[in-house]
Amino acid sequence: MGKNEKTPITINGEEHYFEDLTEQQQAMVYHIAALDKNLGSRKAFTELLKGWNMLTISLADNTKEIADTEEVNEELRSVTR
Repeated sequence: MGKNEKTPITINGEEHYFEDLTEQQQAMVYHIAALDKNLGSRKAFTELLKGWNMLTISLADNTKEIADTEEVNEELRSVTR
């Protein structure tokens, strides 16, 4: 923005200019923005963990199915011998 332009922000549905806020209010705006960013990152990480959890469960189920199939095959081989 240009030198004389102010940065509009919305707080509780009301528009304010960042430059008109006190230093303490500006610091609070920065903290809230940082927390929002952190929350977004954590939500994305949580979704990633959920995906890995589902994949792990699926792989475990498939491994059990393969093991069960191998046991059946071994039993069939022993019967036909």
